[in-house]
Amino acid sequence: MPWRDRERASKAARAPLALLALALALAAVMLAASASGAVEIPLRALPGLLWGAPAGSAAQGGADALWRNVLIDIRLPRVAFAAVAGAALAVSGAAMQALFRNPLAEPGLIGISAGGALGAVSAIVLTSGGFWVLAPAAFAGSLLATFCAYVLGRRVPGVAGLLLAGIAINAVAGSMIGLFTFIANDAQLRDLTFWSMGSLAGANWKLLAFLAPWVLAMSWWLMRQWRVMNALLLGEREAQHLGYALKRVRARLVLACALIVGPLVAATGGIGFVGLVVPHLVRMTLGANHRWLLPACVIGGALALTLADWLSRVAVVPAELPIGLVTSLVGGPFFLWLLARGRRRF
Repeated sequence: MPWRDRERASKAARAPLALLALALALAAVMLAASASGAVEIPLRALPGLLWGAPAGSAAQGGADALWRNVLIDIRLPRVAFAAVAGAALAVSGAAMQALFRNPLAEPGLIGISAGGALGAVSAIVLTSGGFWVLAPAAFAGSLLATFCAYVLGRRVPGVAGLLLAGIAINAVAGSMIGLFTFIANDAQLRDLTFWSMGSLAGANWKLLAFLAPWVLAMSWWLMRQWRVMNALLLGEREAQHLGYALKRVRARLVLACALIVGPLVAATGGIGFVGLVVPHLVRMTLGANHRWLLPACVIGGALALTLADWLSRVAVVPAELPIGLVTSLVGGPFFLWLLARGRRRF
């Protein structure tokens, strides 16, 4: 057996163990993130707080009431939302990398993130703001940018047109964001700055109940497309010979990624590099078979963003770092490493 075949067989054999290890690591990080922050909650107290066990003394009862309110109303929805958002961003990044056959692709490549940012910035500058104005504007901006990229890009055969249209839309959206920033007042500039750096501070049970079912359902649909993603790795001509209608496949994958990432950008602001770093790390470990790659990206993305949010909350207690800064501090150097690694190959 050639060494490449042996390597693929070895990666496929360890895939279930890798998924189990990722799941255990995610559970451990979610547990630690639920207990850590400006208000420290002992790990041993978590089961009792979750199940509402009665407290002992009056003083202990007061502490338990505070811990329970912090855990149930603030920490748990935020940790759960971080896991959901990270999983969705990572699986969308894996789909984009399969579509473009490029490990440097990510959801923002076709204008999803830039369109959402433009919608949010225009809502901040032109309206009274508020989440229920900003979020729909950001979602609409993501969908509009994706639609424009697809309509313009399909005039060129293959994915090259989609890529070029995405680059152009990103440039136009960036210019419009700069224009809105120029005309914004001081209060609006502050809101723009904090939104662009990303945050999960607005997570609550209502937002989680609204977004999680939709995002998870779309992510599940993407995971079911692992066969066509494997076919795309062979090349567009080979995928067509296998019976896949590539124009329809391309449209479905792009739309699914927009419907996943758009609501998340609207709710969290700018959180970059999760869709780039996680799929590539998983691919380096488990190989390019999307049957295992996509579930591992879901768990790995949830782990990465939960860990990043935990670090953003505990690094400068009682203040809080924007989570976008944390992900960029890790993802930026990793992106440069990918470029340097790619140059050595040629």
